[in-house]
Amino acid sequence: MPPVRAKPALDIGVHVASAAWRRALPGAARHAERAAHAAFAVARGARRSRATRGLACAGDAASIEAAVVLANDARVRRLNRSWRGQDKPTNVLAFAALDGACAPHTAAQPVALGDVIVALETARAEARAEGKPLADHLRHLVVHGILHLLGHDHRRPREARRMERLEIKALGTLDVPNPYTLRPERVRRRRAR
Repeated sequence: MPPVRAKPALDIGVHVASAAWRRALPGAARHAERAAHAAFAVARGARRSRATRGLACAGDAASIEAAVVLANDARVRRLNRSWRGQDKPTNVLAFAALDGACAPHTAAQPVALGDVIVALETARAEARAEGKPLADHLRHLVVHGILHLLGHDHRRPREARRMERLEIKALGTLDVPNPYTLRPERVRRRRAR
């Protein structure tokens, strides 16, 4: 009988690039790390698809690495302008290292998934507008970004539904409510406008 190979683990590094994150959300790095692990676990448990290229590329690697950067709007705006041609901040950017073919590696080498960058001011404004805690929104953005690094996308309706289901499942493991369901108080506010 062939030996059973262990699935690679996620090694996540969180860098707080903007000290404002520490003031706005003490424990933000811990929230981001837990969310990344939740997204990875849900994606690993999902039915195999071409959207899990990060896991397929890992093969026999001991670990998979990803980074989460907690930044401010100015930094995200610069990155968005440089890499996407959009001169504005956005809530989250995901830069996949495995965009395309798998890079050769040995079993001792970790496989790099890429980087997720979250913009504080945009994330905080969205959380306020949606009536949810910043911690929950941060976790959602990190889950969303990690799923992008693993190859999931939302350009087509079918892909978007699949990605949303994975996000909801990952967030559920963190006791974060479904971000795609409107809360009654938000519905009342929208109707009052």
